[in-house]
Amino acid sequence: MSEIQASGPESPATTANEQPTQTSEQHGDQGVAQKAPRTQDGTPRPVTPGSQAAEGTYRTQPVSFVRRGTRLQGRRQKAWDDHSAYLAVDVPRHISDTSVHPEFVFDAAAEFGRTAPLIVEIGSGLGDAVVHSAQENPDKDFLAVEVYTPGLAQTIQKIVANELTNVRVVQANAPEVLSTMLPAGSVAEVWVFFPDPWHKSKHNKRRMVKDSFAPLVARALAPGGVWRLATDWSAYAEQMLEVGMNAEDFTNVHAGERTGSASPLTEARRCGVDCEQSDEPDEAGGWAPRFDGRVLTSFENKAHKAGRVIFDLSFRRN
Repeated sequence: MSEIQASGPESPATTANEQPTQTSEQHGDQGVAQKAPRTQDGTPRPVTPGSQAAEGTYRTQPVSFVRRGTRLQGRRQKAWDDHSAYLAVDVPRHISDTSVHPEFVFDAAAEFGRTAPLIVEIGSGLGDAVVHSAQENPDKDFLAVEVYTPGLAQTIQKIVANELTNVRVVQANAPEVLSTMLPAGSVAEVWVFFPDPWHKSKHNKRRMVKDSFAPLVARALAPGGVWRLATDWSAYAEQMLEVGMNAEDFTNVHAGERTGSASPLTEARRCGVDCEQSDEPDEAGGWAPRFDGRVLTSFENKAHKAGRVIFDLSFRRN
């Protein structure tokens, strides 16, 4: 989860109207509309299935984020200046400063200098979860995917402070990372923890975890790989569960578990903190226990203090 795009009522509203605004991810840092991608000699790059997918991410579908601040100051700026050259993956861009050119493929073995299980966190925020897990699992490599420069810079600060060699960060739009940048079947686990819930119904279409997202995760995961999710919004949790259960490439690791009084959905309904209060028990279940590998972040702590229920899900790649 990006700690900057905070979940809940305190989250800044998206732009008014349903039409996407001309934000920096669409126009680049210069504020000038970018046309079709060009080669070094100025000629247009050929359109490929991958570039069409990347184009669609920005031009025909709303993205799941609104970038709020990209400026760096103080220690964050110094961390970026001193260490991003080797800790941030150098991505050739396609349409915007968060896009990935469809011909670019991430080589984890070359990047980390070894062959190890790769774990990818989508929306790594300030890096608490990925850095903690990298410390606890030196035999695994981690890729933190985030669009917010301050979050990436702070993650780099933590990587350096803990002298970690098994973490890299990348500033990129997640669907493009999963659909073209990562080699098919190259990832052991994909984590999506506390993505922006876009809790207003008119903004639900911006949610990252939807039917079209599951095949992208499946493509990146190796057979037997795990897709882990967590959210503190009951409606989004139900959507995540439905997406995973309906995806032919996945099996719910905890299908039928945590029903009735043991279900977090039953608890959410009874307290009514983010949904209509009801005594109707959840008879379907399918919820995972809290993932031991997820450190308790300040963001999750805020959710607990607000009385919201935490939902975990785990799906295994068939």
